[in-house]
Amino acid sequence: MAGRPHICWSLCAFALIAAAPADRVSLGIFSDWGAFRDPAPLHCYAITTPEGGRRGSRWQSFAAIAIWPAQHINGQVHFRLREPRTRNTPIRLIFGDRSFPLAAASVDAWAPNPQADAAIIAAMRGGASFRVAWVSADGRDRSDGYLLKGAATAIDAAALGCARR
Repeated sequence: MAGRPHICWSLCAFALIAAAPADRVSLGIFSDWGAFRDPAPLHCYAITTPEGGRRGSRWQSFAAIAIWPAQHINGQVHFRLREPRTRNTPIRLIFGDRSFPLAAASVDAWAPNPQADAAIIAAMRGGASFRVAWVSADGRDRSDGYLLKGAATAIDAAALGCARR
């Protein structure tokens, strides 16, 4: 069963690429992460889906780190939840014994500021996994776990993909 997550990721990556606009450029697949460039507006990102592929919900969970050159954004984290969270409840990004509070809407969450983006990306570069935890709209504790193998390379590929030429 050890190959099963990679098969799932391969299928997820294929689905992401197949559903992509024709002008999206794949910058590479790096273990559990992919890197892409979209030309209009120009932005690049590293992206992954949660461990286990969590299906059966209205939204597909993901974690992404984006670069938006025109806006001078050089690493903005974004998380999509698989189901809405309870309004006004905290959402946390957890790396072992270290956690970060996130700013969130119903099914999307971000770092609250650029300094938190940088700290989260540094934790991603040095970690093996993380999870996003929240309370769903129906009051249940939820979390999605993500592996970080390939994350640093995908983040770097996204940065290079949007570097000024």
